[in-house]
Amino acid sequence: MAKPAYVAVDWGTSSFRLWLIGEDGEVLGERRSGEGMTTAAQTGFVNVLQSHLTALSAPEGIPVIVCGMAGARQGWVEAGYIDTPTSLSAILTGAVSVPGQSRDVRILPGLAQRSKEAPDVIRGEETQLLGAIPADSRGDQIVCMPGTHSKWVRVVDGMVTGFSTFMTGELFDVITKHSILAHAVARAQDMPTDDQAFEAALLAAFKQPALATNLIFGARAGQLLHGLTAAGAQARISGTLVGAEIAGALSAAGKDAAITLVASGRLQTLYETAFQSLSLSYQTIDADAAVRRGLSAAAKAIWPDHERKTA
Repeated sequence: MAKPAYVAVDWGTSSFRLWLIGEDGEVLGERRSGEGMTTAAQTGFVNVLQSHLTALSAPEGIPVIVCGMAGARQGWVEAGYIDTPTSLSAILTGAVSVPGQSRDVRILPGLAQRSKEAPDVIRGEETQLLGAIPADSRGDQIVCMPGTHSKWVRVVDGMVTGFSTFMTGELFDVITKHSILAHAVARAQDMPTDDQAFEAALLAAFKQPALATNLIFGARAGQLLHGLTAAGAQARISGTLVGAEIAGALSAAGKDAAITLVASGRLQTLYETAFQSLSLSYQTIDADAAVRRGLSAAAKAIWPDHERKTA
């Protein structure tokens, strides 16, 4: 087995993922939990990290590279933001040290778009971006990273020129749990998914995104007037939100833009289905693999000795 070289951590708001990486770049051990920033702020970031390092028998003093909400203002240590436009390589060198630790712990910064007309921020997804698009890449690329807050980023010749956040996942959760439409989707999880309803709603919202809230209400009206099932109502809400997101994200880039989808699991399937339905060109990169590659790139930039050992 290769000797451990460093630890990579993706620390979200409600999730924690840690990988012990060997000198050959291979994953030697992995830990996942629900001890995200919200929990760690109460129990202590140091305590959470140490418990997982101990569980993997990680060597004392092994360096740790962290991305995500641990670097937020309310996190462990604020890592701040790098302003766009910026090179991807600037993310690699912008890590902030956590003081008072027995090992070298660095937290990667986020990205900020400071335009008054379209202010926006990214924290965590910038590392997926690093793993999806090489810092020396050429050409014009659009990267989609779906989630609670979906991120669409434009990269031109290795420069992040701008990005947009869409609250698609959070809006779906709020609408289906805390609005009048909660009744429309009750017990939808016990029914087969309605792919036709999803595609119809997706196409309608992509064509006329300005009607998104009207189309969403159709989930209730469709049940009252046409016997739409709970699964159909859920699919209609999801399709409308995703369709409006994609329409907004491509409003400047155009439908012919080549998309890199960084996703896994259910979201990967959902967005691949959407792109296929809309006849959009795309390639998919696994989200877990992307974040590990991004953290690895940062570790090699910060601790070049490890890179020499693996050369």
